[in-house]
Amino acid sequence: MQSQHVTVGQFHERQGAALGMRLLAGESGLDRVIREPTVNRPGLALSGFTRYFAYKRVQVMGHAEVFYLRSLRQEERVARYAYLFAYKVPCVVISRALKPDKEFLAAAEQAGVPIFQTPQLTMKFISKATLELEMMFAPRGSELGCMVDILGVGVIIRGESGIGKSESVLALIERGYSLVADDVVKVLLMDGREVLCTSAELTRDHMEVRGIGIINVAQMFGVKAIRKDKTLDLIVTLKVWSDVSDMERLGMDQEHVKVLGVDIPHVTIPVRPGRDIARLIEVAAFQMKLRRSGYNAAEDLNSRLLSQMAEKASPPPPLSP
Repeated sequence: MQSQHVTVGQFHERQGAALGMRLLAGESGLDRVIREPTVNRPGLALSGFTRYFAYKRVQVMGHAEVFYLRSLRQEERVARYAYLFAYKVPCVVISRALKPDKEFLAAAEQAGVPIFQTPQLTMKFISKATLELEMMFAPRGSELGCMVDILGVGVIIRGESGIGKSESVLALIERGYSLVADDVVKVLLMDGREVLCTSAELTRDHMEVRGIGIINVAQMFGVKAIRKDKTLDLIVTLKVWSDVSDMERLGMDQEHVKVLGVDIPHVTIPVRPGRDIARLIEVAAFQMKLRRSGYNAAEDLNSRLLSQMAEKASPPPPLSP
C-alpha cells in the first residue's frame, strides 16, 4: 500500500482544469503539501478565532469571506492577511470569480502561498474538490492478474503465467462482458471499505494473448468491451488440478483475501484440459451476485437436508384406538 503525498502543484495539474482554477499569485509555493483530503472556509480564522483552524487543508473563500474583508479598514485587512498566511496554509481558492485586492495578492506572493480563482459557486467547488482530493489521497497499490466486469461483479482473475487467464478473459468478452485491466490491476481504496480497480493509462484497452501478441480490445470487440474502472467484488485464482488439494466442495464457507486491508471473497478453480474455465468464472460471479442478495445455495441445500433428517428421526404419531 502506498501513502499519498499531494502537493498544491499536483492538485492544480490534475484537477485545475475540471475545477476551473486559475493561478493568480504565489507560483513559488506550488510545492506546498496538502496534508488533509478536504477543504476549509477560513471565515472564523479571518475574524480572529483560530483555535480550531484547519490550516492544513485547501482554503476556500466565497462571498462571506471576501465581503467581510472588504468591510475592514486597509490596515486591518493587511494584518488579517499576514495572520492567515502565517499558518502556512497550502493554498487559497477564491470562488465565484471574485477578485481579491492587491494587498491580498501581495501578501500571498510574499508568503509563497498559491492563490487560485474559480468561477464555480463556493459549495459546488467544495463538493467537487473534496471528492477529487479523496481520490488523490486514497491508499493504492496493484494486483497481478486480469479484471473483468461480469454483470456488475468485478472479478480479478489470478494464476501462474500460461495457465489460461487471457483465453478465459477473451471468452468472457465474447459473451458480452467488459475488460477492466490486463496483467496488472491498479487498486484504490475508497472510503476505507471499497476497492476500486482500473488499468494503467498506457495499457488501457489493450491485452496480451500468448501466441498472438498485443490486441486492442476496444477496436476488435467494440467500446462496450471496455470499462474504465470497477469496484472489486471477487478474486478467482486458477490453479493446476494436481496442485489443488483438500478443496471445500460444497461452498459453505466463503474464503477471503485482503486487498488494501479489505476482505475480498476468493474462489480457487482447478484447471485441467476440457474444463470451460470462462464458464466456471462466469458461474462464480453469478454465485457471488446471489450471495450479495442474501441467497446461499449451499446453505439452502443444507437446511433442506437437516429438515428432511429431522422429519425421519421424529417418532410416528400414536395409533388411534
